[in-house]
Amino acid sequence: MRTPVLTTLALLAFAANSLLCRLALRSQAIDPATFSAIRIVSGALILGLLVRWPSDSPPASGGSSWTSAGLLFLYAAPFSFAYLHLGAGTGALLLFASVQVTMVLAALVRGERPRPIQWLGLTVAIAGLVYLMFLAGVAWGLYSLQGRSTTAPLSQTAGNFARAVPMALVLCLVAWPVPPVKLSGVLWAVLSGALASGIGYALWYAALRHLTAMTAAIVQLAVPILAGAGGVILLREELTGRLAFAAVLVLGGIAMAILGRTPAR
Repeated sequence: MRTPVLTTLALLAFAANSLLCRLALRSQAIDPATFSAIRIVSGALILGLLVRWPSDSPPASGGSSWTSAGLLFLYAAPFSFAYLHLGAGTGALLLFASVQVTMVLAALVRGERPRPIQWLGLTVAIAGLVYLMFLAGVAWGLYSLQGRSTTAPLSQTAGNFARAVPMALVLCLVAWPVPPVKLSGVLWAVLSGALASGIGYALWYAALRHLTAMTAAIVQLAVPILAGAGGVILLREELTGRLAFAAVLVLGGIAMAILGRTPAR
């Protein structure tokens, strides 16, 4: 049961990221560049503390790299700017459509051959994801693929966040001057970085070691539905017929894909 629990918690964290980002930017409490920087810095700080706890246990070699850090930044920055104009549910729909395309193509290149029921489930689910947040989604897909082989998910995620900090600070300089930042905006960004991002990504890396790339791509399709439901309940966003129909397609497709989850090679 460890892998399903880790996967579920990680998906909830990803959905929370969409909600926190939209909440901060919708109220104009913070600008996208500052939100991204605080998110990455707070994620790096909390992960750095976790890697060094308990103090008598030396941190494992996490295998972080500048490439992974760059992909992390390339996901986080466009993600924030896109939410200036998107609702929480719609933004998650756009993002995870491109995530699936990236990860499914990589799985096929490496020789994974889904069963027919998986193809049907994936096709039906993706039919509910009609938009594309392309740059952020591709970066997150590649970032997830790089994390599948790690043996120290917490340490590697901490290293990637630390390396992404200077990139985020450069983004703030490029975007300067920025509008005044409110305390509430800083709070949402810290929660997004420390909990929804830092802890969420570490959980995802831990789960990825026991998931095929195809399965990982399919289960992430639940994130837009979680984010959409959260947007309706918590942010009072409109529940549209399109969102409800997409939810039926996505959840139905995931159910079919999970039932035929044993891949052939």
